Amino acid sequence: MFTQKEIDYINSQHLARLATVSKSMQTDVAPVGFRFDGETFFITGFDITKTFKYKNVKAGNELVSLVIDDLASVQPWVARGIKIHGRAEIVKADNRTSLIIHPLRLWSWGVDDVAFKDGKPVSRKAKQDE
Repeated sequence: MFTQKEIDYINSQHLARLATVSKSMQTDVAPVGFRFDGETFFITGFDITKTFKYKNVKAGNELVSLVIDDLASVQPWVARGIKIHGRAEIVKADNRTSLIIHPLRLWSWGVDDVAFKDGKPVSRKAKQDE
C-alpha cells in the first residue's frame, strides 16, 4: 500500500496526530509518537489506558484517522504529508498496552511528487485490498 518514498518519509518523522471518536460521537485529536513497520502503526504512551484515544477505541469506535505531515520548506512553501484512515485495535504485550493502527486507505502529498502542480493540489491515493 505504501511506496518506498512514503515509508522513508514516515520513518523520518517523530509525531503524528490521531483522531478518534467517543461513544457520544465527540471527536478527539491527539499528538502521538509512533513506530511504523512498513505496514502497521504502533502507538504507545506513558499510560495509554487513561487517554481518550484508548477509551474511544475500547468503547468500540475502532475507525481512526492518522496524519503525519510537515513543511519541507516555508520559502517556497512546500507541504508534504500522509493521511491514513484505518482500524485500531488494543494490544497488550510485555505489560504494555498499545494501539495498533491497520491502514485501510491513504492520501499522500509532496512525498512521491509535488503537492501542487499548475495551481492545483496533487495527491496519491491508495486503498488496502480487503
